[in-house]
Amino acid sequence: QVQLVESAGGLVQPGGSLKLSCATSLRPFSHYAMGWFRQAPGKEREFVAAITGSGDVTHYPDSIKGRFTISRENAKNTLYLQMNSLNPEDTAVYYCAAKFTSSTRVLVTTQRGFNYWGQGTQVTVSS
Repeated sequence: QVQLVESAGGLVQPGGSLKLSCATSLRPFSHYAMGWFRQAPGKEREFVAAITGSGDVTHYPDSIKGRFTISRENAKNTLYLQMNSLNPEDTAVYYCAAKFTSSTRVLVTTQRGFNYWGQGTQVTVSS
């Protein structure tokens, strides 16, 4: 059974930082392209970050670039999202997502491209 389990989010003050993790049961983890998405109240789910199975290529939308960093530890089957300079517009439920790829160098950035999803974790940015 495939499991993707995000760490607890929480309440963060504007300008603060938070690191999310996504522990998975995926094997071999290096053959899964991974991504983070988020969904704010009343809005559609949006792309936040993506990383190849090898971990050497990442991608972000312009609204995120420079503030968030996606990374992974293949030996621990775990994905991370370091979020810095958080602002209230970053408040959302954050989801990790996975897609099996035959190559470790494939980048997936669309919701439809992923077939495994975590349950989501709430991140609230507020003073």
